[in-house]
Amino acid sequence: MKTPYFLLSLISGLLFWLAWPTMPFTPLIFIAFTPLLYIADKVSHPGKYFGLVFLAFLTWNAASTWWVGNTTVPASGVFANVFNALLMSIPWMAYKQTKRRLPVNASYFALAVYWLTFEYIHQTWEFSWPWLVLGHAFAMHPGWIQWYEFTGTSGGSLWVLLGNIVIYNAWKRARIYDATTRELLRYEAWKPVLAIGLPLIISAFIRPAPDDPAKKAGVVIVQPNIDPYDEKFSAGTSMEQLQTMLRLTEQKADSNTRYIIWPETALFPMGAWEHELNYQPEVIAIRDLLKKFPRAKLISGAATLKRYSATDEVPATSREMNDGTRFDAYNSALQIDTSLSIQVYHKYELVPGVELVPYVRYLSFLQKVALDFGGITGSYGRTPGVEMFTDPAAGANVFPVICYESVFSNYVAEHIKPGANLLVIITNDGWWGNTEGHRQHLRYASIRAIETRKWIARSANTGISAVIDPAGNIHDPQPYWEQAVFSSTVTLRAGNTFYVKNGDLLSKGALIFCILLIIQSLISRFIPGLRYAKGN
Repeated sequence: MKTPYFLLSLISGLLFWLAWPTMPFTPLIFIAFTPLLYIADKVSHPGKYFGLVFLAFLTWNAASTWWVGNTTVPASGVFANVFNALLMSIPWMAYKQTKRRLPVNASYFALAVYWLTFEYIHQTWEFSWPWLVLGHAFAMHPGWIQWYEFTGTSGGSLWVLLGNIVIYNAWKRARIYDATTRELLRYEAWKPVLAIGLPLIISAFIRPAPDDPAKKAGVVIVQPNIDPYDEKFSAGTSMEQLQTMLRLTEQKADSNTRYIIWPETALFPMGAWEHELNYQPEVIAIRDLLKKFPRAKLISGAATLKRYSATDEVPATSREMNDGTRFDAYNSALQIDTSLSIQVYHKYELVPGVELVPYVRYLSFLQKVALDFGGITGSYGRTPGVEMFTDPAAGANVFPVICYESVFSNYVAEHIKPGANLLVIITNDGWWGNTEGHRQHLRYASIRAIETRKWIARSANTGISAVIDPAGNIHDPQPYWEQAVFSSTVTLRAGNTFYVKNGDLLSKGALIFCILLIIQSLISRFIPGLRYAKGN
């Protein structure tokens, strides 16, 4: 008796969920696409095929990232899951069309090209949501993916696609030729074993270069555990929150501390003008603290504001004050020391719908529809701040990654390339409660460490704060939703990996082939000889 196609679609989505961090069944990722490959072979009606593909991806999205709706606006999660499932369906619709005009192996190649192109675009446009990039599936097993220092997550995505295709073909050949178990093991089983096993073997022989003991630096990481809904953005509480972080810092800081790290939006939750930062009482109190630890610099998240003059070029994200003056609001990171110099970095990869109204420069009226999660609402500014935090005396160059930015493989690599030797992630992961969201977010940081071979110091307002070594191993993870502070040692590591130096070559290559496939498709409409007869 044949399994109904809709059931196969559901099975595909559930396999992805079971394989996704932080579920414990990661190897299932190598068969999660096989029901869809079968559906693509058997279902000819375009509408029915689309419905089945969409159902699979909706199941995966809803089961793995349902928590995006665990906010004051649950409808946002419904929209995000449905919209992302629709986008994921596009490569598979293109694959179905390609199957009709190209040989089998060429159509499989096209599927990989379409999917990698989709993932690449999904990291670069303003509706970005790279949370479910296939290469993130191995976040709980850094020992499997040490070769990400050469390929980034796109290498993992290709590995998943190849594994599924090879396993499906082995199964299909066994059915077509009615192969015995012995014949299957002899003639087909070696292919998926090789496709899946070879990267694991390669990974076992790759390790980051050893740390230079002379480049070690002490860090103190603070996890203040301030409720983002009921406390953080409440009027009149910012100085109380500051006192909590100062108190926690003093418990662990000492003469060897090089960096003190506070989480996202720890300072000025309602905003502070950037040209007046030196006069803010919070900054004055921090400098009084740093006088006790003269070698230390403090890195903290902050909400900052920038006013534009009449002669400035004003971006579309700007807002208007009562007097007509335009200004931008930023989700920022600050580096503060005892001097009057404050380095300010502006978050660039913003959360669509919360921090960024996509393409608001073309549809300015949408500025008012941004979701209100507390603090400053509407589109944040995206004009650059400093490229990285520098400390020439210590030879330290820190790239501060703010929350959502740590999910972007390409973005982090591009900003490490100019010479950063330490990654600091500051985040506020309490928005979605005690769900898989904050656990997945932590695990993805392990992949960024492998891709860049840099130490990561991670401060999360409500957890999970931790330190991550260049092999992707997590050290000193702090309990979620508990106040905590700890000291640790990281190493300032010079040099860049192949991936950081050269970028995402796999995705760029896929984009080129995708364009060629589209051109070939258009030409084939007018030159019948380019078509291939297909059985499906």
